[in-house]
Amino acid sequence: MVPERKLTVVQILPALESGGVERGTLEVGRYLVEHGHRSIVISAGGRLVEQLLREGSEHVQWDIGRKSLSTLRLIPRLRRFLRDNKVDILHARSRLPAWIGYLAWKGMDPRTRPHFVTTVHGIYSINSYSAIMVRGEVVIAVSDTVRRYILSNYPRCDPARIRVIPRGVAPTEYLFGQQPPEAWLTAWNDQYPELQGKRLLTLPGRITRLKGHMDFLRLIDACRRDGLPVHGLIVGGADPRKAGYLEELKTAAQALGIAQDITFTGQRGDLKNILAISDIVFSLSNQPEAFGRTVLEALSLGIPVAGYGHGGVGELLEQLLPEGGVAVGDVTALTRLTKRWLSKPPVLTGMHAFTLENMLAATLAVYCDICRKT
Repeated sequence: MVPERKLTVVQILPALESGGVERGTLEVGRYLVEHGHRSIVISAGGRLVEQLLREGSEHVQWDIGRKSLSTLRLIPRLRRFLRDNKVDILHARSRLPAWIGYLAWKGMDPRTRPHFVTTVHGIYSINSYSAIMVRGEVVIAVSDTVRRYILSNYPRCDPARIRVIPRGVAPTEYLFGQQPPEAWLTAWNDQYPELQGKRLLTLPGRITRLKGHMDFLRLIDACRRDGLPVHGLIVGGADPRKAGYLEELKTAAQALGIAQDITFTGQRGDLKNILAISDIVFSLSNQPEAFGRTVLEALSLGIPVAGYGHGGVGELLEQLLPEGGVAVGDVTALTRLTKRWLSKPPVLTGMHAFTLENMLAATLAVYCDICRKT
């Protein structure tokens, strides 16, 4: 899939702090460099910039995701940048940067401008602001769920322009049966001695009402009332604007009498290790998610996942662990499944096609194919 010439690819997104979109941007950048292409990322910066540069990409620090009229000043600046650097692909991964990128791109000579590619990473609100994400010459959807969302809500988007490229994990990074290093385990046990001798039930994800934390508390309560030695881990940071919701969760745990059975870890940089020591991982979003990367990561490690069977999470479970999917909000069924798995875990193999290599090869193929057509 490597073209006859070296490509220059610019990816644009708000920042490089953390998250799946950001990780995917770095992964694509590294893959481009490894295959002899030039990779440039435009963002407001963040803690992942150092890694991006170390892996061979270039970074241009513009606050391209800032929701301000002043951001429009970046349009002519970006247009000049694309022209001066003879960019082949402009890949937008977020809505406001996509608008800036599109308006810059639209004002260029169609014969010499780069190709405009977008990735729909989420189930966005349906409006003209979100519609920019389906204006790419190629629109990458991260799951069949996202493809259906696009076709249902943006009928003017030609289905032929949509490419489904699921997210992926590296099998060498998420080894089946992998356990954390002893030093990490020692530090973890020192930090959380209350977890000793408990069966760990883990709900990863940021602290927001969409993630199903209340259902998780009800699950822990049901298990504890049945005498099961479980402990619930809620792994994820809380935006300052969500501080009230975090307190609401803690109050609810107190009211249920399970405060001592719940640990809020906050934002962690070692989620893989936490997944690896869990007995069961949960995905309980009450709104369909575009993909569900932590579901894939846990299953790759050999840890069973129980989740609400809709959206991208439902797709993954249907293919990799069908018995793990339950109806949205059905805590009773979730509790039954949890008890059964604590007694007899499901058989997993860790084998699947959702690999990082497949994702990156398919993305590079999109770039190469669209460039060959010119």
